[in-house]
Amino acid sequence: MLDYPALRAVATIVQTGSFERAATVLNVTPSAISQRVKQLEERLGTVLIVRGSPCTATEKGEWLCRHMENVGMLEAELFGQLPALVDPDEPRQRVTLQIATNADSLGTWFVEAMSNFAKGSSYLLNIAVDDQDHTAEWLQRGRVIAAVTSLDKPVRGCRRFALGVLRYHATATPGFVACHFPDGVTAEAIRNAPALTFNQKDRLQSSWVRSVFGRDLDYPTHWLPSPQSFVEASVSGMGWGMNPTQLTGEHLASGRLVELVPDTPLDVPLYWQINRLAADRLADLTREIVTVAKRRL
Repeated sequence: MLDYPALRAVATIVQTGSFERAATVLNVTPSAISQRVKQLEERLGTVLIVRGSPCTATEKGEWLCRHMENVGMLEAELFGQLPALVDPDEPRQRVTLQIATNADSLGTWFVEAMSNFAKGSSYLLNIAVDDQDHTAEWLQRGRVIAAVTSLDKPVRGCRRFALGVLRYHATATPGFVACHFPDGVTAEAIRNAPALTFNQKDRLQSSWVRSVFGRDLDYPTHWLPSPQSFVEASVSGMGWGMNPTQLTGEHLASGRLVELVPDTPLDVPLYWQINRLAADRLADLTREIVTVAKRRL
Protein backbone atom coordinates (compact mmCIF):
# COMPACT_ATOMS: atom_id res chain seq x y z
CA MET A 1 0.00 0.00 0.00
CA LEU A 2 1.20 3.47 -0.82
CA ASP A 3 1.41 5.87 2.11
CA TYR A 4 -0.28 8.87 0.51
CA PRO A 5 0.00 11.23 3.51
CA ALA A 6 3.77 10.65 3.37
CA LEU A 7 3.88 11.04 -0.41
CA ARG A 8 1.90 14.27 -0.13
CA ALA A 9 4.33 15.48 2.53
CA VAL A 10 7.29 14.86 0.21
CA ALA A 11 5.61 16.63 -2.71
CA THR A 12 4.59 19.61 -0.57
CA ILE A 13 8.09 19.99 0.91
CA VAL A 14 9.58 20.10 -2.58
CA GLN A 15 6.91 22.55 -3.74
CA THR A 16 7.27 24.94 -0.79
CA GLY A 17 10.98 24.44 -0.14
CA SER A 18 10.77 23.62 3.58
CA PHE A 19 9.27 21.26 6.15
CA GLU A 20 7.76 24.18 8.06
CA ARG A 21 5.91 25.66 5.07
CA ALA A 22 4.75 22.19 4.04
CA ALA A 23 3.33 21.67 7.53
CA THR A 24 1.40 24.94 7.25
CA VAL A 25 -0.02 23.98 3.85
CA LEU A 26 -1.08 20.53 5.06
CA ASN A 27 -2.33 21.84 8.42
CA VAL A 28 -0.14 19.52 10.51
CA THR A 29 2.90 20.06 12.73
CA PRO A 30 6.46 20.18 11.32
CA SER A 31 7.20 17.17 13.53
CA ALA A 32 4.45 15.18 11.81
CA ILE A 33 5.80 16.11 8.38
CA SER A 34 9.33 15.10 9.40
CA GLN A 35 8.13 11.80 10.81
CA ARG A 36 6.18 10.92 7.66
CA VAL A 37 9.16 11.60 5.42
CA LYS A 38 11.57 9.76 7.71
CA GLN A 39 9.37 6.64 7.85
CA LEU A 40 8.89 6.65 4.06
CA GLU A 41 12.63 7.04 3.43
CA GLU A 42 13.38 4.19 5.86
CA ARG A 43 10.78 2.00 4.19
CA LEU A 44 12.18 2.68 0.70
CA GLY A 45 15.80 2.61 1.80
CA THR A 46 16.63 5.82 -0.01
CA VAL A 47 16.78 9.55 0.63
CA LEU A 48 13.89 11.45 -0.94
CA ILE A 49 14.55 15.00 0.28
CA VAL A 50 17.84 16.88 0.25
CA ARG A 51 17.61 19.02 3.37
CA GLY A 52 18.65 22.61 2.76
CA SER A 53 17.38 26.09 1.93
CA PRO A 54 15.36 25.32 -0.05
CA CYS A 55 14.77 21.60 0.38
CA THR A 56 14.91 19.74 -2.93
CA ALA A 57 14.01 16.28 -4.14
CA THR A 58 16.44 13.53 -5.03
CA GLU A 59 15.84 11.71 -8.32
CA LYS A 60 13.67 9.14 -6.51
CA GLY A 61 11.87 11.96 -4.75
CA GLU A 62 11.16 13.63 -8.10
CA TRP A 63 9.45 10.49 -9.36
CA LEU A 64 7.22 10.45 -6.29
CA CYS A 65 6.37 14.11 -6.88
CA ARG A 66 5.35 13.40 -10.49
CA HIS A 67 3.20 10.51 -9.23
CA MET A 68 1.46 12.89 -6.83
CA GLU A 69 0.86 15.31 -9.70
CA ASN A 70 -0.96 12.56 -11.57
CA VAL A 71 -2.87 11.59 -8.44
CA GLY A 72 -3.87 15.21 -7.96
CA MET A 73 -5.16 15.43 -11.52
CA LEU A 74 -7.17 12.22 -11.06
CA GLU A 75 -8.61 13.47 -7.78
CA ALA A 76 -9.60 16.80 -9.30
CA GLU A 77 -11.37 14.96 -12.11
CA LEU A 78 -13.11 12.66 -9.64
CA PHE A 79 -14.19 15.47 -7.31
CA GLY A 80 -15.60 17.35 -10.27
CA GLN A 81 -17.91 14.41 -10.96
CA LEU A 82 -18.55 13.47 -7.32
CA PRO A 83 -18.33 16.67 -5.21
CA ALA A 84 -19.79 14.87 -2.18
CA LEU A 85 -16.42 13.15 -1.79
CA VAL A 86 -14.75 16.44 -0.92
CA ASP A 87 -14.09 16.83 2.80
CA PRO A 88 -14.90 20.48 3.65
CA ASP A 89 -12.57 20.31 6.67
CA GLU A 90 -9.56 19.27 4.59
CA PRO A 91 -7.35 22.06 3.15
CA ARG A 92 -7.82 22.43 -0.58
CA GLN A 93 -4.92 20.88 -2.47
CA ARG A 94 -4.25 22.53 -5.84
CA VAL A 95 -2.00 20.64 -8.23
CA THR A 96 1.17 22.41 -9.33
CA LEU A 97 2.39 21.29 -12.75
CA GLN A 98 6.17 21.14 -13.18
CA ILE A 99 7.14 22.29 -16.69
CA ALA A 100 10.51 23.05 -18.31
CA THR A 101 11.27 25.39 -21.19
CA ASN A 102 14.22 27.23 -22.68
CA ALA A 103 14.90 30.85 -21.75
CA ASP A 104 14.33 32.28 -25.25
CA SER A 105 10.91 30.64 -25.51
CA LEU A 106 10.06 32.01 -22.07
CA GLY A 107 11.16 35.45 -23.22
CA THR A 108 9.22 35.41 -26.49
CA TRP A 109 6.07 33.26 -26.78
CA PHE A 110 5.78 30.75 -23.92
CA VAL A 111 4.28 33.05 -21.27
CA GLU A 112 1.32 33.84 -23.54
CA ALA A 113 0.48 30.15 -23.81
CA MET A 114 0.89 29.59 -20.06
CA SER A 115 -1.27 32.61 -19.25
CA ASN A 116 -4.03 31.50 -21.63
CA PHE A 117 -4.07 28.08 -19.98
CA ALA A 118 -3.90 29.38 -16.40
CA LYS A 119 -6.86 31.72 -16.86
CA GLY A 120 -9.22 28.80 -17.38
CA SER A 121 -7.60 26.20 -15.15
CA SER A 122 -7.30 25.44 -11.45
CA TYR A 123 -3.76 24.15 -11.92
CA LEU A 124 -0.77 26.13 -10.71
CA LEU A 125 2.43 26.23 -12.74
CA ASN A 126 6.09 25.92 -11.80
CA ILE A 127 8.24 26.81 -14.81
CA ALA A 128 11.86 25.66 -14.84
CA VAL A 129 14.34 27.08 -17.35
CA ASP A 130 17.19 25.26 -19.06
CA ASP A 131 18.82 25.13 -22.48
CA GLN A 132 16.53 23.65 -25.15
CA ASP A 133 19.07 20.86 -25.70
CA HIS A 134 18.80 19.84 -22.04
CA THR A 135 15.13 20.20 -21.04
CA ALA A 136 14.44 16.67 -22.30
CA GLU A 137 16.70 15.42 -19.51
CA TRP A 138 14.27 16.93 -17.01
CA LEU A 139 11.54 14.73 -18.49
CA GLN A 140 13.75 11.65 -18.57
CA ARG A 141 14.62 12.09 -14.90
CA GLY A 142 11.02 12.67 -13.87
CA ARG A 143 11.65 16.24 -12.73
CA VAL A 144 8.88 17.72 -14.90
CA ILE A 145 5.67 16.53 -16.48
CA ALA A 146 6.21 18.35 -19.80
CA ALA A 147 8.88 20.38 -21.57
CA VAL A 148 9.73 22.51 -24.59
CA THR A 149 12.79 20.86 -26.10
CA SER A 150 14.87 20.70 -29.25
CA LEU A 151 14.92 16.89 -29.07
CA ASP A 152 12.95 15.57 -32.05
CA LYS A 153 12.94 11.98 -30.76
CA PRO A 154 10.07 11.27 -28.35
CA VAL A 155 11.20 10.86 -24.75
CA ARG A 156 10.17 7.47 -23.43
CA GLY A 157 6.66 7.63 -22.02
CA CYS A 158 5.90 11.00 -23.61
CA ARG A 159 3.91 12.37 -26.52
CA ARG A 160 5.67 14.77 -28.87
CA PHE A 161 4.24 17.75 -30.79
CA ALA A 162 6.21 19.82 -33.32
CA LEU A 163 5.99 23.54 -32.54
CA GLY A 164 8.02 25.23 -35.28
CA VAL A 165 11.44 26.85 -35.28
CA LEU A 166 12.95 29.62 -33.19
CA ARG A 167 15.06 31.65 -35.61
CA TYR A 168 18.24 33.35 -34.47
CA HIS A 169 20.48 35.94 -36.12
CA ALA A 170 24.10 36.73 -35.33
CA THR A 171 23.77 40.43 -34.52
CA ALA A 172 25.83 43.37 -33.32
CA THR A 173 25.74 47.16 -33.53
CA PRO A 174 27.10 48.89 -36.65
CA GLY A 175 29.78 50.43 -34.44
CA PHE A 176 30.84 47.03 -33.09
CA VAL A 177 31.05 45.65 -36.64
CA ALA A 178 33.11 48.64 -37.81
CA CYS A 179 35.50 48.22 -34.88
CA HIS A 180 35.96 44.44 -34.87
CA PHE A 181 35.27 43.51 -38.50
CA PRO A 182 36.76 46.37 -40.57
CA ASP A 183 37.79 43.92 -43.30
CA GLY A 184 34.70 41.72 -43.07
CA VAL A 185 33.63 38.88 -40.81
CA THR A 186 36.60 36.57 -41.19
CA ALA A 187 37.72 33.62 -39.10
CA GLU A 188 40.60 35.65 -37.70
CA ALA A 189 38.30 38.53 -36.76
CA ILE A 190 35.83 36.18 -35.04
CA ARG A 191 38.69 34.83 -32.93
CA ASN A 192 39.22 38.32 -31.50
CA ALA A 193 35.72 39.83 -31.34
CA PRO A 194 33.99 39.33 -27.96
CA ALA A 195 30.76 37.36 -28.18
CA LEU A 196 27.83 37.08 -25.78
CA THR A 197 26.99 33.64 -24.36
CA PHE A 198 23.96 32.83 -22.21
CA ASN A 199 25.67 30.13 -20.10
CA GLN A 200 27.95 27.11 -20.41
CA LYS A 201 25.18 25.09 -22.09
CA ASP A 202 24.61 27.71 -24.80
CA ARG A 203 25.93 26.39 -28.13
CA LEU A 204 24.13 28.82 -30.46
CA GLN A 205 27.14 31.03 -31.14
CA SER A 206 29.46 28.09 -31.80
CA SER A 207 26.82 26.42 -34.01
CA TRP A 208 26.51 29.61 -36.11
CA VAL A 209 30.31 29.90 -36.40
CA ARG A 210 30.52 26.30 -37.57
CA SER A 211 27.73 26.79 -40.12
CA VAL A 212 29.34 29.96 -41.57
CA PHE A 213 33.02 28.97 -41.50
CA GLY A 214 32.71 25.20 -41.79
CA ARG A 215 34.72 24.55 -38.63
CA ASP A 216 34.87 25.28 -34.94
CA LEU A 217 36.64 28.47 -33.87
CA ASP A 218 37.61 29.76 -30.45
CA TYR A 219 36.44 33.26 -29.55
CA PRO A 220 36.35 35.43 -26.41
CA THR A 221 32.97 35.75 -24.74
CA HIS A 222 31.01 37.57 -22.06
CA TRP A 223 28.54 35.47 -20.03
CA LEU A 224 25.04 36.90 -19.64
CA PRO A 225 22.18 34.55 -18.55
CA SER A 226 19.15 36.68 -19.44
CA PRO A 227 17.38 36.92 -22.83
CA GLN A 228 16.34 40.55 -22.35
CA SER A 229 19.75 41.61 -21.01
CA PHE A 230 21.32 39.65 -23.85
CA VAL A 231 19.56 41.88 -26.37
CA GLU A 232 20.34 45.02 -24.34
CA ALA A 233 24.02 44.05 -24.27
CA SER A 234 23.96 43.55 -28.04
CA VAL A 235 22.35 46.97 -28.59
CA SER A 236 24.85 48.61 -26.24
CA GLY A 237 27.77 47.25 -28.28
CA MET A 238 29.07 44.90 -25.60
CA GLY A 239 29.51 42.00 -28.03
CA TRP A 240 27.94 39.99 -30.82
CA GLY A 241 25.44 37.24 -30.11
CA MET A 242 22.69 35.00 -31.39
CA ASN A 243 19.35 36.70 -30.74
CA PRO A 244 15.85 35.44 -31.62
CA THR A 245 14.00 37.31 -34.36
CA GLN A 246 11.11 38.15 -32.02
CA LEU A 247 13.42 40.14 -29.71
CA THR A 248 15.57 41.85 -32.34
CA GLY A 249 13.23 42.49 -35.28
CA GLU A 250 12.68 46.16 -34.42
CA HIS A 251 16.39 46.72 -33.75
CA LEU A 252 17.32 45.18 -37.10
CA ALA A 253 14.65 47.21 -38.91
CA SER A 254 15.85 50.46 -37.31
CA GLY A 255 19.52 49.73 -37.93
CA ARG A 256 20.48 49.66 -34.25
CA LEU A 257 21.56 46.08 -34.89
CA VAL A 258 22.86 44.43 -38.07
CA GLU A 259 23.58 40.84 -39.02
CA LEU A 260 27.25 39.94 -38.96
CA VAL A 261 26.79 37.97 -42.16
CA PRO A 262 23.52 38.78 -43.99
CA ASP A 263 21.03 35.97 -44.58
CA THR A 264 22.70 33.43 -42.29
CA PRO A 265 19.97 32.67 -39.73
CA LEU A 266 20.20 29.69 -37.39
CA ASP A 267 16.92 27.80 -36.98
CA VAL A 268 16.29 25.73 -33.85
CA PRO A 269 13.30 23.34 -34.16
CA LEU A 270 11.24 23.10 -30.98
CA TYR A 271 8.97 20.34 -29.71
CA TRP A 272 6.48 19.99 -26.88
CA GLN A 273 6.86 16.70 -25.04
CA ILE A 274 4.40 15.71 -22.34
CA ASN A 275 4.05 12.68 -20.11
CA ARG A 276 1.56 10.24 -21.66
CA LEU A 277 -0.20 9.62 -18.35
CA ALA A 278 -1.02 13.32 -18.07
CA ALA A 279 -1.44 14.18 -21.76
CA ASP A 280 -5.19 13.54 -22.02
CA ARG A 281 -6.00 15.47 -18.84
CA LEU A 282 -3.80 18.35 -19.96
CA ALA A 283 -5.08 18.51 -23.53
CA ASP A 284 -5.99 22.19 -23.02
CA LEU A 285 -2.40 22.96 -22.03
CA THR A 286 -1.01 21.25 -25.11
CA ARG A 287 -3.58 23.00 -27.30
CA GLU A 288 -2.49 26.42 -26.02
CA ILE A 289 1.20 25.59 -26.43
CA VAL A 290 0.78 24.38 -30.01
CA THR A 291 -1.60 27.21 -31.01
CA VAL A 292 0.59 30.03 -29.70
CA ALA A 293 3.79 28.44 -30.98
CA LYS A 294 2.37 27.98 -34.47
CA ARG A 295 1.41 31.64 -34.55
CA ARG A 296 4.58 33.14 -33.13
CA LEU A 297 7.40 30.82 -34.19
